[in-house]
Amino acid sequence: MFEIVNTPRDYAWGSRTAIAGLLGTVPSGSPEAELWLGDHPACPARVKSTGQSLIEWGALNPERFGTGPLPFLLKVLAAESPLSIQAHPTRVQAERGFATENAAGLDPDSPTRNYRDANHKPEVIVALSDFSALCGFRPSSEQAVIIAELLHQGIPGSSELASAVARGLDTAVGWILTRGDGVDPLVEALSAGIRAPSDAVVDDALETARMLAGHFPGDPGVAVSILLNHVMLRPGEALFLPAGNIHAYLHGLGIEVMAASDNVLRGGLTSKHVDVPELLSVLDFHELHEPRLEATESNGMRTFDSGLGDFILTEIEAHHEVHVAISGPAIAIAIAGEVMLHSDGECRLARGSSVFIEAGESLHRVTGNGRIFVAHSPTRNIPKT
Repeated sequence: MFEIVNTPRDYAWGSRTAIAGLLGTVPSGSPEAELWLGDHPACPARVKSTGQSLIEWGALNPERFGTGPLPFLLKVLAAESPLSIQAHPTRVQAERGFATENAAGLDPDSPTRNYRDANHKPEVIVALSDFSALCGFRPSSEQAVIIAELLHQGIPGSSELASAVARGLDTAVGWILTRGDGVDPLVEALSAGIRAPSDAVVDDALETARMLAGHFPGDPGVAVSILLNHVMLRPGEALFLPAGNIHAYLHGLGIEVMAASDNVLRGGLTSKHVDVPELLSVLDFHELHEPRLEATESNGMRTFDSGLGDFILTEIEAHHEVHVAISGPAIAIAIAGEVMLHSDGECRLARGSSVFIEAGESLHRVTGNGRIFVAHSPTRNIPKT
């Protein structure tokens, strides 16, 4: 085991204080949106003692790193303002899209790229603060009540919305994001603020749309938001976002683990590249009744497993001694207190520190008094020596 470090990415939507406050570091003065801990080439972590990127270290030490790139990426995410409405592709879609953009000669760093690698990007995020997000399409019964309220109030564009939804969510989302007839008046009305105090779900959807319009005036994503689940996570609760899931994080601090990819298809609520046809081609238009992911709890551990095989996220609260069985390669970060990690040797992990647990190592005990998260994979291939 050895310590790794990285610098938070300064996306405009990031908080200036949340990550520093969590990890006990000095704020940079700029937005700090995401701290990446992994070997993704867009922002690989570094070995603290040598300054090498984790990619460089892995190439020099394959028997201690494992075969190929890590299948997971661990992040600390802090959203001060809303992220874009987006989705991520399946592995097949990513391979096809990446090959197509490469064949077209699109620069790897082009801002108009949709596919920056050939991997899928399912995600799990565990809230560390109150955390709000849009995630998946609402049950049709809720959509119907919201649209009925807009029709009842005579909101411009509401009849066109009702007609589009009746033909299917793919039709409705396409109509909204391509600014079909009636979309701009609908967005304008939602931006001005509409109240439905007789129904809490409807009122929350309309208030969320008004909030988004304050950040992105005139954006058609404001109208899409009323068709989506608005999820409020309490600290410790988690969301699972599989391929094709339409979502937008709105506000909060969390620990996120995902397949190692940077593929994002955006449809609105952003100044970045938007590709509506490509987004529509990957979206899952089924309604989503429960977007939360329940943890499996045992002996001081909470395990979040999407079942996809790329990653597992394990939260460990150590007050004395916790017995675990986690095989490397893995990455651990401490967000509170101080613990000792016990494998073949021992490694001290204090708040704000992160370590890489090498291939072939087995983390079997955590002692001390602290709280850590460990990202690992159940399917990682380890070369034989």
